[in-house]
Amino acid sequence: MRWNLDQLEAFVTSVEAGSFSAAARKLGKAQSRISTAIANLEADLGFELFNRQARLPVLTPAGEEMYVEAQVVLVQCQRLQARAMTVLGGNEASLTIAMDEAMPIEPFEHFFQEVAKQFPLLKLTILNGSQDDIAEWVEAQQADLGILFHLNLLPDSLEFMQIGQITHSLIVSSTHPLANISAPTVADLNQHRQLVIRGRMGKRQTKAISSEYWYIDSYYHITSLVIKGVGWALVPEHVANIEWYSNESVKLSTQNIPGSFSVAMGVVKRRDRGCGQIMNWMLSEINSMFCQP
Repeated sequence: MRWNLDQLEAFVTSVEAGSFSAAARKLGKAQSRISTAIANLEADLGFELFNRQARLPVLTPAGEEMYVEAQVVLVQCQRLQARAMTVLGGNEASLTIAMDEAMPIEPFEHFFQEVAKQFPLLKLTILNGSQDDIAEWVEAQQADLGILFHLNLLPDSLEFMQIGQITHSLIVSSTHPLANISAPTVADLNQHRQLVIRGRMGKRQTKAISSEYWYIDSYYHITSLVIKGVGWALVPEHVANIEWYSNESVKLSTQNIPGSFSVAMGVVKRRDRGCGQIMNWMLSEINSMFCQP
């Protein structure tokens, strides 16, 4: 067989993007090149990958099997490229780290102090965002590393290293009607406005529990509005425990609300991005901050 990686990339991207034209836009190529690459791949394999009778191409049964295999091949190629870049690279001259703004502050303050001490010549950029913003910045190569809460599916181009777990607390103002219900039900919560986190880019949003809700891009802003009585919210426990918030808010039990309130916290990087000495040190240091034996 004479298929190549460009054909596999065109195939996988077309499936994920939903059409040949969308894949062409994502890859920055002409649609004719995508169509030709997939047609050549089908010719090399000896069977059709897409049923083209519908308005948009739909995978054939054989195409569904090949999609899984093609994904595996591309991931392995990305890892190979990353290892090659790691071998070639020494110490990075500059790095950009994108962080969810609600990450625990104190551990990362110590981390950045140590970065400054260990690598005085490094030019470091720190970006703050919310949830999906972080993954999008890393995927778009606007950041080298992302530190985030893993709430939504990540793009296949990224790999995730879990460093800990964060529990979310249900909080209201001490003067809010819900403050008198120690363990509210979904029906109780649905009677009041919920303040819900979303990324600043707004492309994907956390699903609200209440039918009445506001979207806000900062847990700190959400918590400030909660203590003003604007609504109730689920926020990371360490945010709820900050003194000036905890003194004016009430934590309620989540025992009557379905779902998990524990969220994975971790680091993301592109699969095809090599790790130089500094990035390797950072990954090890961040992991050790939370994963104590």
